[in-house]
Amino acid sequence: MKVFFLLVFSVAVSMMVIPLAWRLAPHIGMIDQPDPRKVHKVPVPRIGGWGIAAGCLTPLLLLDYVDPLPLSFLLGTLTLFVFGSWDDARQLGHWPKFVGQLLAVGIVVFWGGLYVTRLPFIDGDALSPLAGQLLTMFAMVGVINAINHSDGLDGLAAGETLLSLIALAFLGYEAGSALGLEVALVAIGGIIGFLRYNTHPARVFMGDAGSQVLGFALAFLVVHLVQMANTAVSAALPLLLLGLPIADINAVLYQRARGGMNWFKATRNHVHHRLLDLGFSHYQSVVLIYSFQAVLVTCGVLLRYASDWAVLLLYFSAIATLFLLLRLAERSGWRLVPKIWPQLHAFSAWLIRLRASSRVQSAFAWVIAGSVSALMLIAVLRAPNVPRDFGVTAALAALAAMAVVVSRATWQTLALRVAIYVTVVFAIYLLTAQSDVANALPVKIFGAAIIALAVILGVFVRFVSSRRFGATPTDYLIVFAVIAMLAFGVVAGRNSSGATSLGFITFSIVLFYGCEVVIGHLSRWRSVLGSAALLALTVVAVKGLTTGM
Repeated sequence: MKVFFLLVFSVAVSMMVIPLAWRLAPHIGMIDQPDPRKVHKVPVPRIGGWGIAAGCLTPLLLLDYVDPLPLSFLLGTLTLFVFGSWDDARQLGHWPKFVGQLLAVGIVVFWGGLYVTRLPFIDGDALSPLAGQLLTMFAMVGVINAINHSDGLDGLAAGETLLSLIALAFLGYEAGSALGLEVALVAIGGIIGFLRYNTHPARVFMGDAGSQVLGFALAFLVVHLVQMANTAVSAALPLLLLGLPIADINAVLYQRARGGMNWFKATRNHVHHRLLDLGFSHYQSVVLIYSFQAVLVTCGVLLRYASDWAVLLLYFSAIATLFLLLRLAERSGWRLVPKIWPQLHAFSAWLIRLRASSRVQSAFAWVIAGSVSALMLIAVLRAPNVPRDFGVTAALAALAAMAVVVSRATWQTLALRVAIYVTVVFAIYLLTAQSDVANALPVKIFGAAIIALAVILGVFVRFVSSRRFGATPTDYLIVFAVIAMLAFGVVAGRNSSGATSLGFITFSIVLFYGCEVVIGHLSRWRSVLGSAALLALTVVAVKGLTTGM
């Protein structure tokens, strides 16, 4: 349960830090200006990396690591965050960035002791320590830059990395690696919090501070998995787990070298640029790349114990097919021309009428806001035992939120948001973590209510609401994550703690999504949800302080 609590905490930290950092962006030069190579047309704050880094670092700092390896990861992440933020503010150029990357990777390799010794097709340790360390430095820096260069469309780099991290979290759990699972989950949480603001059209970019931290976490986890956590997996497995970004950056570098261009000067020939030039929309391009990445990482999980030849053949076949199709389409002059069927016109007209109906809007608002509020309250009211530290934390959170609201501070909406997030975590934890009630009928009824709420949210967001709530590529990631969790549940379900953790994270995702719908769409119902959260926190505080252990 601890690791999933870290995930939810990471999401909350990321989502809270970004709005605060947002206000600083204009004052410290972290604004991404449009140019011909970029897709966005208006200036956008380049501050999302602060939320990603905070979401990764803050939960891990609570674990009091003493071993060099996890400490080296924390220090390396902090180093890349500092250099990345410096570059986002001052545009340092590629050489200072390389210095920061080499420094961060060197900390992990030489102090943490994480480096490559196994190679594909060779049994046993094939490299000397020095050769392995140098190869690891080169490979990890390459992954950092691959993720950095894939950050070209809203949500693209974050989504690709998220898909890889989901697979790595599963493999870390299977290998019994606490460090691998913890790092993967806090990185996932940092991304989820960031995507709240980065879905198309993005309000925040991650910048180098975010992309380099994500690339570093991904490289760290892949090397740790293959070289330390589970040496039974194929030594070629990193290709499938890292997926498209590695192939894309190599293809771009090849084209630059072939054309006599500067290797380090940004160009418009990445896969996402080529899809846009073929007529695909922003949404379609992102979803196509997500889908390709999802196939690769899923194959990585399924073929983790396959031969190195099988892994390499599958990876290079998939990559070759993708680039061949792109090349054929470009040479033939093919362009995507969407067809509008008559049935779609009728469906669009029905959607317009549905969105215009005040009764439909009110009905969905009442059901969603009421259901989320009721589920939070029910979960805390039926909890037989509340730990004392929960009571203290809930009391402090409730008092702080009420003080901000009473004082009518300009950031009272943020305070209520924090109170709501904290309440969701407490409510779901207390519901699912109580061993004596984990399989009781009320919990099953609660689960059925969560499923019904998920369906209602999906219908509202997709068909009823006239306002945007995230982009559909993020919905795609959520669907993939749910499918991955179901697969994870097949493994986790072998023991009660794994099944409890699965329920915790599934319930949390739905309630968080519901809270975001209320906050983002149903402004008149924010006070209702906030009042329910404050009441639930008060219940947790009273129970924890009076009866907690």
